[in-house]
Amino acid sequence: MIDFKYGQLWVRDQQEALEFWTEKIGLEVKVDVTLPELGGFRWLTVGPSDLDVGIVLMAIPGGPMIDDTTRDQIEELMSKGFAGTVFLTTDDCQASFEELRSRGVEFTEEPEERPYGIDCGFRDPSGNSARLTQVKDHSG
Repeated sequence: MIDFKYGQLWVRDQQEALEFWTEKIGLEVKVDVTLPELGGFRWLTVGPSDLDVGIVLMAIPGGPMIDDTTRDQIEELMSKGFAGTVFLTTDDCQASFEELRSRGVEFTEEPEERPYGIDCGFRDPSGNSARLTQVKDHSG
């Protein structure tokens, strides 16, 4: 059996990302471990409290894992919102939008009716794109 556990976002600053995704978005810390034997590598994940899935907030590594050119390319794509996207769902997109906006989340798109539901977009402090969707029930 295959199961899903984590997706990953590159982040410029793990502490800043942690504060954004927990304090502003409302996710909880799932794992936060620093491994001295791996040069201080920090495995940091956040996710919804009621699900056993999460987002890895991965610091962009330097050499020898990633050369400077590749690191710069990741940074550039991330700052444009094209290094990954997180899709979040809610029962009430407009209410969630208002709540998150009151916590300081800056939205790139306000809630709008779409064929699949009501949807809006925002970015995290690293520039990663996120969508918040109230999915339309297509079962009937």
